[in-house]
Amino acid sequence: MADETIAFVGLGIMGGPMAKNLLDAGYTVVGHNRSQGPVDEHVEAGGEAAETPKEAAERADVTIMCLPDHDVVAEVMRKDDGVLAGLSEGDVVIDNSTISPMVTEELAEEVRERGAHMLDAPISGGEEGAIEAELSIMVGGDEDVLERCRPILDVMGETVTHCGDNGAGQVTKACNQIVVAGTMQAVSEALVFAYQADADLEAVVDAISGGAAGCWALDNRAPSMIQGDFDPGFFADYQYKDLRIATDAGEAYQSPMPQTELVHEMYKSMVATGRGKDDNSGVMQVIEDMAGVEARVED
Repeated sequence: MADETIAFVGLGIMGGPMAKNLLDAGYTVVGHNRSQGPVDEHVEAGGEAAETPKEAAERADVTIMCLPDHDVVAEVMRKDDGVLAGLSEGDVVIDNSTISPMVTEELAEEVRERGAHMLDAPISGGEEGAIEAELSIMVGGDEDVLERCRPILDVMGETVTHCGDNGAGQVTKACNQIVVAGTMQAVSEALVFAYQADADLEAVVDAISGGAAGCWALDNRAPSMIQGDFDPGFFADYQYKDLRIATDAGEAYQSPMPQTELVHEMYKSMVATGRGKDDNSGVMQVIEDMAGVEARVED
């Protein structure tokens, strides 16, 4: 059995399977979620439940959060019965959420004021990566604290990379989302173009996957996209939010992002047309709307 007790706050599409992997590795995991259903599933899997984030943190050595955005993270941390109120000296907070690097730096300072430590450790890999413990985890914070927590992170992820001080993990995740969303946009444009030109979509995917265009999106999403299957592995809502974080940070750091601004608008269109709960590969549907077609293979 693992020695440390872990609090896990946020048992959603990503956090739920991550907490399950920790349970399977022998950790005691105290779960909390804003809705009760995921907590019940966590308890059925062998976990424990906490009524508030404060209670979860009080019962744990390490508190992990996996939450939708920086507003929710800040609220869960700072409210009267929040994580900060439950910390003891020497505790560690690991934030697997994707949030603003500037907000991360502020929260890390508040954690330090309580004699505890914080790692910003956003994740990439989608629901499949969370289930299979194959996530890429990008970590900002003290390297010695990371080494203490590396066995925990290794249970949830395949790649754990120290990126620098607090905030650097979130900067790295923004870089990841810039590339992922830009690639998804490019794949979508290519597939609609191929369809309009009467090309064999499956043959196109097979051919370009094996060349210089080969990428994760072609291997893992394009076969579903041409079937019209946009069941979520990573919500388009979240991609839209992540790109907003990237463009806001680009403003703060005076870094030009012309392509990212455009792709951000495409995901805004997904949300505006009621497709925010589709997979982020569903940005293809916005291009299809513009072309007046659905680029699909025949059954």
